[in-house]
Amino acid sequence: MASVTTKKHPNGLDYVDVDTRFCKARIFLQGAQIDFFQPADKAPLLWVSEADDYQPGSGIRGGIPVCWPWFGMHSNPDFPQHGFARTRVWSLRNTRMANEAVELSFTLNVSEQDKRFWPHDTEVEVRFHLTEVLKVTLVNRNVGQETVTLTQALHSYFPIQDIHSLVAKGFSGAKYIEFGEGPYPQDGDEVTFTRETDRVYTDLGPMQTLHTPEGVIEVARENSQSAVLWNPWIDKSKWLTRFNDEDYLSMVCLEAANVLEDKLVLEPGQTHELSTIIRWK
Repeated sequence: MASVTTKKHPNGLDYVDVDTRFCKARIFLQGAQIDFFQPADKAPLLWVSEADDYQPGSGIRGGIPVCWPWFGMHSNPDFPQHGFARTRVWSLRNTRMANEAVELSFTLNVSEQDKRFWPHDTEVEVRFHLTEVLKVTLVNRNVGQETVTLTQALHSYFPIQDIHSLVAKGFSGAKYIEFGEGPYPQDGDEVTFTRETDRVYTDLGPMQTLHTPEGVIEVARENSQSAVLWNPWIDKSKWLTRFNDEDYLSMVCLEAANVLEDKLVLEPGQTHELSTIIRWK
């Protein structure tokens, strides 16, 4: 029987557990972060480091962290990297199931403490649509009287078995910045991995694919002309928190984003929806 239930992790984090004929999934209220999604009769589509211990106040190293209301480092070095949304507890606002397709909605109330980071009148929501396909949508609404500018990403981690065998496709015609340099034109359609890769792509088409030994993962985006492709490789893996030294071998991040010239500018009253759609092809 299909079910959507709220449960508690042994370390105290509340989460929503989804079990239907289409999929199994787990979404934590901290960060509105999904860490597990497995379509029926197929392998899981998200990766989490075994080094992560699911501590309150720490974003989970895997799944899909929500980077909001900025991506990467802020111009103020005292502000948290990738924003504050991924470590805050969100509210589960709506749950709907029709023919075992599940829709969930989470909202974040920006606290007085966090208004020092984000003193703007906005509303933010994360929606999940769960069938054999995972769709995650990050919704921004400007409910104030001033224009608001932000960057954001759905920081998706994928299981790829062997980084040396991974081929990422769908990058033809794009350009990227890497390690603060560029933009460089993309050379061909494919990306393979032989070193640390930390590319912020713009002018990118709406769909890429990850060709892994286990199959092809299709990663599509809506309302996004930018994406991030990341693997820390050997040296960085040794100092990343909640990350094993060998984890780089089995994961890659391909993130739907609004960054660089694709940053989000919201006029008063405007709403924007950034989505990532993930499936086994």
